[in-house]
Amino acid sequence: MDELPRSQDSFEVLWANINTPPIATISPDPDPNVWTTVSLQDLGDFTERFDENLFNMDIEPPQSAPPSGSTVPETGDYPGEYEFTLRFQKSGTAKSVTSTYSETLNKLYCQLSKTSPVEVLVAKEPPQDSVLRATAVYKKTEHVAEVVRRCPHHQNEDPAEFKTHLIRMEGSQLVQYYEDPRTNRHSVTVPYEPPQLGAERTTILLSFMCNSSCMGGMNRRPIRTILTLETPGGEVLGRRSFEVRVCACPGRDRKTEEENRNKSQSGSKETKKRKSTPSVPLPSLKRTKSGSSGEDEEVFVLQVRGRERFELLKKINDGLDLVDNKQKKPKPGIPVPPSGKRLLKGEKSDSD
Repeated sequence: MDELPRSQDSFEVLWANINTPPIATISPDPDPNVWTTVSLQDLGDFTERFDENLFNMDIEPPQSAPPSGSTVPETGDYPGEYEFTLRFQKSGTAKSVTSTYSETLNKLYCQLSKTSPVEVLVAKEPPQDSVLRATAVYKKTEHVAEVVRRCPHHQNEDPAEFKTHLIRMEGSQLVQYYEDPRTNRHSVTVPYEPPQLGAERTTILLSFMCNSSCMGGMNRRPIRTILTLETPGGEVLGRRSFEVRVCACPGRDRKTEEENRNKSQSGSKETKKRKSTPSVPLPSLKRTKSGSSGEDEEVFVLQVRGRERFELLKKINDGLDLVDNKQKKPKPGIPVPPSGKRLLKGEKSDSD
């Protein structure tokens, strides 16, 4: 059997060269027994209306939840109409914990590449195909415009496609990583799943792929994680944020920072109380001195701040007392015995 030659012409030329035989069609005549024949040429010229790009259209599925293009992302909490809330598991401050959360500081402490469960709660079901987005930003104002990236050392060791992203979401095959073309910020999304039967919350797993102390990365600069509930079109339905510290011993660091916070708060309270309380002068102590005027009878208590100043004023006071003692002389005609007692009238001294 001879092989048919392959045509190298376009589809338009091939269509025009087809020899179309007449075909039978149903006549509009009401009589069903009447038939007519109509040729394709009678229907018009198909070549004039043919579009060569008909079979070359690239159809791409719409990308859900595009990343936000804000230069400075908002970190304030916004529960929204769905009362979007986050909750963390209570892990304590033991040295063996890999992740722990401080309610006092609103701060998550976790180890490198260890999963941290975060519970998501909503008051009512969000729209279908809603997503949860996690974004890392620097906390301080002077660094907030920079993109939070991993250090070069950990990037080179990671074979993953999105190895520059600090935050990873585990436990789902539908995770998507984004890099905003305008701000270059990184974010990661996962579809929102309603709570399972008998549960009130949905749990997601976050991992942070660099230590807070890594040189060339965060470099000890504090960061915050923004977790938002968004529609497929990118509309924010709720927002929560919390500070993150990635370290080797989360329990120890949490305990230390909480103690420092309590000390600073107690110190500020004492200082504020000291400033607000008016100083009450101590009552003056009085004693009577024989042979002194009325003004010298009063004894004043002076409050002095600082040891050096106290020693200086004490020397001055001792010098004045010495001068006063030298100026005091016994009255003439009345000898003073060695014992220091004054002789009564008519008595004679031992020298007499």
